[in-house]
Amino acid sequence: MLESITPLLTDPAAWAALVTLVVMEVVLGIDNLIFISILSNKLPPEHRQRTRRIGIGLALIMRLGLLATIGWIVGLTTPVFDLGFHGETFDTSFSWRDLILIAGGLFLLWKATKEIHHAVDTTPSNDLLEKDKKDVVINNVGAAIFQIIILDLVFSVDSILTAVGMTEHVPIMMVAVIAAVTVMLLAADPLADFIDKNPTVVMLALGFLLMIGAVLIADGFGVHVPKGYIYAAMAFSALVEGLNMWSRNAKIRKTQAEEAARAALNKAETAEPGV
Repeated sequence: MLESITPLLTDPAAWAALVTLVVMEVVLGIDNLIFISILSNKLPPEHRQRTRRIGIGLALIMRLGLLATIGWIVGLTTPVFDLGFHGETFDTSFSWRDLILIAGGLFLLWKATKEIHHAVDTTPSNDLLEKDKKDVVINNVGAAIFQIIILDLVFSVDSILTAVGMTEHVPIMMVAVIAAVTVMLLAADPLADFIDKNPTVVMLALGFLLMIGAVLIADGFGVHVPKGYIYAAMAFSALVEGLNMWSRNAKIRKTQAEEAARAALNKAETAEPGV
């Protein structure tokens, strides 16, 4: 093992591949992190951080496990059945990777739609992930972790196959995965707290998950949407929402300043007769 790693330490191309792969893995991990943040925020506060860490830890274990069976992972791209249609932008020759992406995309569409419905319709339901049901906390955590595992598998397969396409050195892939998951772990709590405190950001994040789900399904059917377009759209939407939040905060500060000025004026007017 050391004999295969030592030459990589002095190879500039290996370091360049590592840096590129770490950045790519961090970007790809954003989708996973958004889902984990939204799902964990449905739990009581005392269980959120633990659930996020378990989810991210499972993502690391799953990705390292997939790297350990790299030959099997590469084999997932081999077609298992064919419906006979082959176009330039659409293909019905399906591999296990395609089926996993389609299933994951459908799950994301279902989950994001369900969460949007819960956000819009405040009528209490019997959902296991309702925040105010303290008597089913164990089931809540279990349900959240189960759903996180499903999406971890989808994102892990996509992530590892992308890494395989960038480098053939498994040690580089492992270091990149560990670095990316470490960044996810550090960013998980601040991101989840930010999403929880800003309801409009929750809706935006759910919109991201809808888009990601649609892209996964399209990818499974052979329609490859460049990832750069997806993340550019997400960045633009986040920028617009940031400007909206800035505008709302400015209005709140202005209103508070006006109320403070009126209160000071009223106090001064009340004090004048006694002077």
